[in-house]
Amino acid sequence: MDVALTPDQRDLRERARAFADELLPHEEAAELAGGRVPDEVKAEIRRRARELRLVGGNHAPEHGGQGWSMMEHVIVHEELGRVTNGLWWLAGGAYNVLALGTPEQIDAYLRPTLAGERADAYAVTERNAGSDASGIEARAVRVDGGFRITGEKWFVTSGDHADFLIVMANVVEGEALLPTLFLVDRDTPGVEIVDDPAFTHVFPDGHPTFRLDCVVPESAVLGGPGQVGRGDAGQHAWFVEERIHIAARCVGAMRRLLDEAVDWAVEREQFGQPIMDFQGVSFPLADSAADCVAARLLTYQCAQMFDDGAPAKLVHARASMAKLFASERAYACADRCVQVWGGRGYMRRNAAERFLRELRVDRIWEGTSEIQRLIVANALVKRGVPATLAVDPAEMG
Repeated sequence: MDVALTPDQRDLRERARAFADELLPHEEAAELAGGRVPDEVKAEIRRRARELRLVGGNHAPEHGGQGWSMMEHVIVHEELGRVTNGLWWLAGGAYNVLALGTPEQIDAYLRPTLAGERADAYAVTERNAGSDASGIEARAVRVDGGFRITGEKWFVTSGDHADFLIVMANVVEGEALLPTLFLVDRDTPGVEIVDDPAFTHVFPDGHPTFRLDCVVPESAVLGGPGQVGRGDAGQHAWFVEERIHIAARCVGAMRRLLDEAVDWAVEREQFGQPIMDFQGVSFPLADSAADCVAARLLTYQCAQMFDDGAPAKLVHARASMAKLFASERAYACADRCVQVWGGRGYMRRNAAERFLRELRVDRIWEGTSEIQRLIVANALVKRGVPATLAVDPAEMG
């Protein structure tokens, strides 16, 4: 595996790094404001993200995106992961499934979302359907000219700011339940937020609960009426992409945590010497450095597999490995760094404290650690150990 970056990729990394560096000074203010950011700061963040060509990496240039490879996604998200308080969300973008839309849907939803004129939110999780997406209870029943969608959706990230939702619901066809993605405008009668809870992390966007009892036209089916029952495929592609992104951001978080903790441990003196001289301080940091490099290589190799067209099921398993390992080790790294900082590490002005809260969710959303372990274990049985662990494309089949 050759992880040497091309000149264009190095340029992309520098642009992403510059953007992340510009976000860092806003972290403490966002924390103190409960995650909210002044409108003028939001506008400047969005302007800079567009100026640096960092918006819409997962979409084709003809739709207003950047057309990045998965490796380029990883390069950017690793830099974004250095930033706390979810400030990088403010750059904007659009979920990858919108590319599956009809030409009319692309014009009405994807293009304006990438242009910053609209905002989307993905509505999948429910009260009784989290890790087990097959338990989705939202229903879409055919009515004259369209569908009546009923159900409740939890943890709809950015739903408080979105003007349309991507809704997973089962179309009822006799005894069959056909998983289908719908585009539902936020102002559609019968779409309402019924809860907007506070969470452990303090981000600019919330994760509200939506209740739906609304009628949408046939044209609301993502990809057109012929895509009824095919929602799982689009959702699967979304999960794989998101898991790789999470792994990359966790790597970025570990890099920043180690940067700041090591600087502190070298500077801080106790008993007449830098605390870095004590193995109780230096060994946990050494362990986290090893974790960071291992997570980084695993994530980069997964991205390369994706770009090289490796078998989709093996990429799926490798993305689960990357998310599982990176998210769990990043949280351990944050915990160790808080300990290195001592009392200062327990102050919200310290990035280690914020990361300790924020990284916890990476072991939950887009598939819990337990779900990732199930995916990897299934791959070991169904694909075989050699293929599941392969680094040589010839071994992947």
